[in-house]
Amino acid sequence: MQPDLQPAFRALADPTRRDILRMLGQNRMSIGQVADRFDMTRAAVRKHMRVLEEGNLIRFETHGRERLSSLNAEALRPVTDWLSWFDRFWDDKLSALQSTLAEDSSAPDEKDRT
Repeated sequence: MQPDLQPAFRALADPTRRDILRMLGQNRMSIGQVADRFDMTRAAVRKHMRVLEEGNLIRFETHGRERLSSLNAEALRPVTDWLSWFDRFWDDKLSALQSTLAEDSSAPDEKDRT
């Protein structure tokens, strides 16, 4: 059965959340560290991170008094698997177009038949 991708796509729909994912792919960070990189309130960043967590795209770990977040890259696999169908779709369409163009260019020209 296909996993429910809606929460992940909802999380990925926002450019700020995509930026947060890229940052968390580099380093584990606290909400405060993430907020320092954006021109928005800490509460707004927390909301973005909650949506990412609901999409299972980030995880939180507690280290002492600090709660660090990191990218859950494995959760992106179902998303990329779903998107790969479209890669194959366009590859097939472009291959068919290339074949058609190759056939047309190798066909004798009208002038050559006379």
